[in-house]
Amino acid sequence: MVEVGQTAPDFEAKDQNGETITLSQYKGKKVVLYFYPRDNTPGCTAQACDLRDNIERLADNGYQVIGVSTDSEAKHRNFIEKYDLPFPLIADTDNAVHELYGTWQLKKNYGKEYMGTVRTTFIIDEQGKVSNVIAKVKTKEHTAQILGD
Repeated sequence: MVEVGQTAPDFEAKDQNGETITLSQYKGKKVVLYFYPRDNTPGCTAQACDLRDNIERLADNGYQVIGVSTDSEAKHRNFIEKYDLPFPLIADTDNAVHELYGTWQLKKNYGKEYMGTVRTTFIIDEQGKVSNVIAKVKTKEHTAQILGD
């Protein structure tokens, strides 16, 4: 997994509208790059809505929010429309961005093992360096974790 102090790996991926997003296009801005398992699930919805509800505070602190999951562009569009999310969601259907950041890992649930997204947020500074990694995400209080409230 990418660690604090490392240069955040650049990527090229499609957002919910099929538009190409690269991390390098955000150079000079602080980025909240958050990886989450699935659209429209309770924890992921709580996390996205907490970020949505605090988007002005995040913006006032210079942050641009980008979500990443393995869901399709169509699922992302639905999720954004349903919850009025004001930030892009990357459709990482081939796990390429997850692999770059080390968030696609073996997980266990009810005794079954499977590969899946480890919910993790990377805070990236204006120079493209990782300044914080939030591994124990509190979905309903995620903005407070980001801003250190």
